[in-house]
Amino acid sequence: MRPYLLLTPGPLTTTETVKAAMMSDWCTWDKDYNEGIVEAIRRELVNIASGKPEEYTAVLMQGSGTFCVEAALGTAVRPEDHLLVAANGAYGKRMGVIADYYKMNCHVMRFEETVPVDPKAVGEYLDGHPEVTHVAVVHCETTTGVLNPLEEIARTVKARGKTLIVDAMSSFGGVGIDMAALGIDFLISSANKCIQGVPGFGFIIARKDVLAGCKGVARSLSLDVYDQWETMEKGHGKWRFTSPTHVVRAFMQALTELKDEGGVAARHARYVENHRVLVEGMRSLGYKTLLPDKWKSPVITSFYYPSADFDFAAFYQKLKAKGFVIYPGKISQADTFRIGNIGDVHPDDFRRLIEAVREV
Repeated sequence: MRPYLLLTPGPLTTTETVKAAMMSDWCTWDKDYNEGIVEAIRRELVNIASGKPEEYTAVLMQGSGTFCVEAALGTAVRPEDHLLVAANGAYGKRMGVIADYYKMNCHVMRFEETVPVDPKAVGEYLDGHPEVTHVAVVHCETTTGVLNPLEEIARTVKARGKTLIVDAMSSFGGVGIDMAALGIDFLISSANKCIQGVPGFGFIIARKDVLAGCKGVARSLSLDVYDQWETMEKGHGKWRFTSPTHVVRAFMQALTELKDEGGVAARHARYVENHRVLVEGMRSLGYKTLLPDKWKSPVITSFYYPSADFDFAAFYQKLKAKGFVIYPGKISQADTFRIGNIGDVHPDDFRRLIEAVREV
């Protein structure tokens, strides 16, 4: 069932058992689905996300990760509020674009794509702009693979009493995050990232008391996180509109496999080892990483083109023929390509990849 390994940041390579979980049909009104699957997922997500799960809730939403980012921003930020987006890549910038569509009072701090968001600069901006009520940041910016210093950013934001929204799309489930310890109010991720499910829905994990104050804020019917939450609470897992049942069941299997692997810490350790094997192997072949080691995440790694006449399209196709699919680059200041380290992939897969790169 695997024509190739997806070495991308999601969709990614999934286990045969996750794929097999999609072979049954489910009724969206049935208790076995709503209470036995959806509610179990919601509880487990909160347990993964917070050392104080009683303070948080998980809301599942149809669509891609960006749907959920838009839903969270559109539900949390009122017309009179001011949102600060700290952006050092395409996904941070996208939050600014969403804010523009909603005509929010939005401030965008732009950092270079190849450096992390600077918590000190964020603090100075907040001190100079007391009107800011909400701060949004991407944890792992998959544009380059840089891992932003979430703990320091959170400390800076919460010390000033602001609502903190974190896009943890590519990090949640693969990099440890304790929302309660950091004071994160909203965290957004997707089924097809480090939990290793398949595409079709995402989720917002929110502090209950903050979300409870968001009734009537959303400017979209489909993307109203508060209304979705209220329906799931009252209906014991019932979605407002048709849910992607097969994908949801596969995600429950993926959560079971995360636990069986040893949880987030064990998965993080595997991703780190994948990354180490990849980087050491590519460097042995003369490739250079875009980022210094201290800033790289274990999620995705960017490499410079090895020469001015490097043909990425040809390189891609030759690797695909050998069973590996990689990612093009996404920054404007350098020619790069990216290789993902997450999914049902292991160090030996990256050793085989290095040999394939050597051959092509």
